[in-house]
Amino acid sequence: MTKPLRKITVEVPEATLLAAQAHTGEGVSETVRTALERLAQVRIQNEFRKLRGKVKFFMTVDELKYDRE
Repeated sequence: MTKPLRKITVEVPEATLLAAQAHTGEGVSETVRTALERLAQVRIQNEFRKLRGKVKFFMTVDELKYDRE
């Protein structure tokens, strides 16, 4: 199942786009998709960081690993 796509027009500095493409090794569209996905991931990571120290775990590491044996 493919995700719905939305066509957009974006103006970006050429040097920035070329640097990003050199990093990804992909074309313009895939580079932009990768950058947008990464931005979304950073937002989620920041939300999880806000929870640091607020979630209490009551199991030891050995108890968490128990089901892997």
